[in-house]
Amino acid sequence: MEPIAIVKGIAVPLTRPDVDTDAIIPKQFLKSIERTGFGKNLFNDWRFVEGDPSRPNANFVLNQPRYQGAQILIAKGTFGIGSSREHAPWALTDYGFRCIVAAAFGDIFYNNSHKNELLLARIPADAVERLMAEVQEHEGCELTVDLPAQTVTSPAGLSISFDIPEDTKRRLLEGLDDIAITLRHQADIAAFEERRKSTHPWL
Repeated sequence: MEPIAIVKGIAVPLTRPDVDTDAIIPKQFLKSIERTGFGKNLFNDWRFVEGDPSRPNANFVLNQPRYQGAQILIAKGTFGIGSSREHAPWALTDYGFRCIVAAAFGDIFYNNSHKNELLLARIPADAVERLMAEVQEHEGCELTVDLPAQTVTSPAGLSISFDIPEDTKRRLLEGLDDIAITLRHQADIAAFEERRKSTHPWL
């Protein structure tokens, strides 16, 4: 994993509330266990007319020119509800998002995202509305999500704090996945194996 400290970039407002993981990456695209290649199918049924990639839906926010290259997604309600699938954060990061800002997240999606280089900032619902209004009013509006300070700030001067578990924060700041965390205890694991050989030589 690449470390994440500060994410600064164009923000895109997704005004549909309570987005589930099947909307993020529909089930028909879950045919690979690789982490790449899913971005083209992100929000497939909303981005394209009748789900046809050759027919972009001009009314969907990700297809609007002003939001191209966005790295931060602002979402209403609870984002990432529904089934457990790591493909959802994979699709978001493959598309180019590095941070999602919302009032709430599905529990499994929250944990999966932080294991896949996607920072989630949980802020009050009224703050979500204020950020959305600013982003919609000012084309090219860039937000800054500061993980060390645990704040989301806007050009207009909004500064909103968010909470994050300390171990999750450290994981993101240091770029640690589950394997890297385990390898930090490599010496202890090796010592345990040596002790076990002497006490249980038949194993």
